[in-house]
This record gives sequence, C-alpha cells and structure tokens, in this order.
Amino acid sequence: MSGTTREWAAPDVLLVDSITQLEPGDAGLVAVSGSHGGVSSAQYALAVPLRLTVFNDAGIGKDDAGVAALDLLQAAGRAAVTVAHHSARIGDARDHWAHGVISRVNAAAAALGFAPGQGLNAAVLRLLLRP
Repeated sequence: MSGTTREWAAPDVLLVDSITQLEPGDAGLVAVSGSHGGVSSAQYALAVPLRLTVFNDAGIGKDDAGVAALDLLQAAGRAAVTVAHHSARIGDARDHWAHGVISRVNAAAAALGFAPGQGLNAAVLRLLLRP
C-alpha cells in the first residue's frame, strides 16, 4: 500500500513512500521517497537536512514541474535526484530502490557523482561506500 513504507534499505538509506513521512531525526540520511519531485515535495525535503533526497520525475511535466524540487534543493545547497517515472512506480519507495534509474540530478548531486542513466541503488551505495 502506497504511503506506508518507512524502512531501511541499507545503513543511512531510508525508504519513505511519501516525502511527508520525514522526521527531524532523519537529518543526514539518504531519503528515497516515492513522491513526485514538484514544489510541494521540495518543501518537506527542505525541512530536514538530508544527505540526498530522491524523488520520482512524474513524467517531468509542463515547465519541468515534476522535477522542480531539484532546483529548490540546489538553492539550499542540498543534493537531489529524480528517478524516471517509467523505471519505478510513483508512491512506491521500494520500487524506486529496486528498479529506479536516475533521470535528473541537481548540481549538488552531480558533485557527489550522480548522473542520469545510473541505477539508483548502485549509485547510492557507491556514495555511501566512499572513504
């Protein structure tokens, strides 16, 4: 059921079906959300200083509405990526982790080594395994 997952995928990697499930104690984690990457989702992500936030690109949409969160988080110096809507079901963080393919990244995420076309879980695990 969408909107209920809140579990660990790996150490420091939290899966949440909805970005609204973030809590203040999640600071410093990688949050893989099933939420779209729009403006409203960015507001929830900005409330908790995460190491990386993952959204669904929701098909990108008119005026890049489905990825607007990337620019908003970049303005705050926060890394964020979206996964392609055709690679993972929106609202399903487990599916994002298992099958998500990165579609867009902001500059902060690019500086960490994230790029479009990467499998999400492999890219995140590389980040976490860096010395």
